[in-house]
Order: sequence, then C-alpha cells, then structure tokens
Amino acid sequence: MTPTDGSFDSDPALVRLTESRFSRRQLLRSAGIGAGSLALASLLAACGGAPAADQGATGGFDWSKQKKTGEFTFGNWPMYVDRAKVNGEAVHPSLQKFTQDTGITVDYKEVIDDYASWFGKLQPQLDAKQTTGFDLIVMGYPKWLPLMMQLGYLIPLDQSFLSNFQKYAAPSYRDRSYDPGNKYSVPYQSGITGIGYDIDQTGREVTSLADLFSKEFEGKVGMFNDTEDTPNMALLALGVEPTTSTPADWQKAADFLTRQRDAGIVRQYYGQGYIGDLQTGNLAVCLAWSADVLQSQLHGYPNLRFVVPDEGGLLWTDCMCIPIGAKHPVDAITYMDYVYQPEIAAMLTDWILNVSPVPDAQKVLAAEGEGAVAKNPLVFPTPDMYERLHGYRILDARETQEWNDIFLPIYQS
Repeated sequence: MTPTDGSFDSDPALVRLTESRFSRRQLLRSAGIGAGSLALASLLAACGGAPAADQGATGGFDWSKQKKTGEFTFGNWPMYVDRAKVNGEAVHPSLQKFTQDTGITVDYKEVIDDYASWFGKLQPQLDAKQTTGFDLIVMGYPKWLPLMMQLGYLIPLDQSFLSNFQKYAAPSYRDRSYDPGNKYSVPYQSGITGIGYDIDQTGREVTSLADLFSKEFEGKVGMFNDTEDTPNMALLALGVEPTTSTPADWQKAADFLTRQRDAGIVRQYYGQGYIGDLQTGNLAVCLAWSADVLQSQLHGYPNLRFVVPDEGGLLWTDCMCIPIGAKHPVDAITYMDYVYQPEIAAMLTDWILNVSPVPDAQKVLAAEGEGAVAKNPLVFPTPDMYERLHGYRILDARETQEWNDIFLPIYQS
C-alpha cells in the first residue's frame, strides 16, 4: 500500500530489482559538486557580463529557414536513456524507435559528468557563437539552464513543433517560472529534494524538516554542501517560499543553519557521499534526492525511506534545449517533442526511474504490467505531493554574490 504521507516503503511487491539501474545523480563526484557551487556572478564575469535573456531570439535565428536533415547529435548524462541488450550489444530502444518513426538518426553521446565541467566545455564555442557539435543538450534547473538563458546561449524554440509537449506535459511542467512559456526548454526528467532517513536509526517515521534541526539526532544529520538545496530547504523550514524570498529571509535561514551546525547536530555537509553514510547507518536523517533513496531500496536497503516533509520539498528539473550554432535544430526539436508521447515517456521512465513530466506514462506502464513503477510515488508523485513541491530561488549576478556571502561560510567552516 502506498503511504499517504509522501514516503515510499520498499515493499518487494512494489519494486523490480534491476542491477544495471542506478541514479543518474550517483554519477556526480566530489569534484563535480565542488565545481557546481561556483557563483553565478563569477561565471557571468568570466563571460564579460550577462547578455539579455532574449539574445538568442534577437540574434536573427529564423526557424522558417531550417530544414530537417535526418540526423542530430544529443549530449546527455550516462544511463539517462533506456537501454537493452540485443544480440549481446547495448542499444537504446526509444532512440531506435524514434529513428524508425521519423527517419532521423541520433548520434547519442553520454558526455555529461557534472554540469560545471559540461558548461565549461561548451562555453568557449557558445561565447564565440560557434557550433558546439551538439544539436540537443540537457541542462539543469535551478542553476545551469537559467545561466545558459541569461548568457544568450540557447535558441528560442518554435512552439509549433511541440504539439505532444503541449498535449501531454503535466501542467506543472508547462510555463515554468524559470523559463516562461517554455521559450528555451522543455523538461526531460525531474527529481525531488526532501528527507531521507533510516527507520532503524530514527525508530519512528520522519515527517518534518524540524527533524533535521533536532537534538534528538545530534551528530547523525546530513546536509548538502551546496548553495542550492540546503539554503532553499532551510527557507522552507522557516515557512518562507524560496522563489519569492528576500535577503532578509536568506539571513534568517543562514542563522538557522548556523545554529544547527554549532549545536553539533550536523555530522557532515555532503556531496553525493551522503547516500553511502545513510546506507551504512552513519546518518539517521538527511537531506536527500528521491532517486538515490529509491535506488538504495532497490539494491537491498529496505530500512531507508524518503519523504516530502510537511513544510514541502524542492523539485529540480533537467531540461532539453538547443544551443546556438546547432546545425540540425529541426531534427533536435522533433525529438524533444517525440519523447512526450506517453508510450515513449513510459519507456524512458521504466529505465531511469526519475519523475516523469508525462503523467499518462503511468497508465501505459500499468497497462504493460509494470505496476511497480507505475505505483511508485517517487516516480509519479501524487497531486498532493506536487502541491508540496516548491521551486528554487533564481538569482541574478548581484543576488548570487549576496546569497553566497550569506550561505557559503556555513559549509566552508
């Protein structure tokens, strides 16, 4: 039975063990996490300032002059598209079906290890208005997609190509605050930042962010060493909506986090390594990403739980977008729309096990006998859960410097 509080118990009947599956976020390494905490202000300064967000549109890109070429190159994370073995060879069934249905071949490259280095690889060509060699890329919200938009590195999308997106995308994935009208991107996959906990360590269910700040779990609490999840979750803990928060709110959140640190409640500020300490019992409760806990349950840790706390959680999103200089934009945008068909979204979701932006994929999986995935609230959040998921505070260059001045000392000390 699915819990009503947003947690997910790994009842063996509700999960399908697949040894080759693992969270895309588990690919992040300490170097990537560290690089990902670079200030937006410093990145903008390195680029000579922030061009207007509409630079891609005013740069003269004309969709009416673009033609289908029958090919495109897609840069993505490893293990972030479905896989199967045919005659001993690894293939991507959904990509094969796309080629079958459209006649467009995909040069699929698993080239993203972390967003900071990925951005650094693309930036010189984008800054020089040269082709990157990629026609379609994945960039993340809350930080990297808005940065690409601010720097004018993305081609504005022709909405007439996105009929499946408009028909099948969940309302919460259309017209996002960070990309009004989906002018530059459409979501690929999402995940939830909430609380992970070990029921054997806590001895009870955890439902509130207050548990992260409680002396009850002194020395057994994990927080992220970032300037994204931890500050925004602290704002939620104080009852503040992150997206509309003010510098005064930020200072209150920083003071709250400082008191937590000074009281000895925090064992460590983590990158991806938190999941290992949660698995081994070094942590009782911690900030966590939904897919990490789910994958841990799948691989033999039934004592772990994930919950969207009473105060709310955060919804992050990896988005598909087309970089300026792309040679095959029509083919790329055709694929962007193609994966919003419920049957294709189901193929991707069944493998990736992250939050799908296509709710009808749930019906497809259920009809195909994949009830374990279809019933999984970490993959298909309930309407109530979606109402409790918040966006992140989007910062301009000036705000980023102030934000980092407030929050970085907490973790760096």
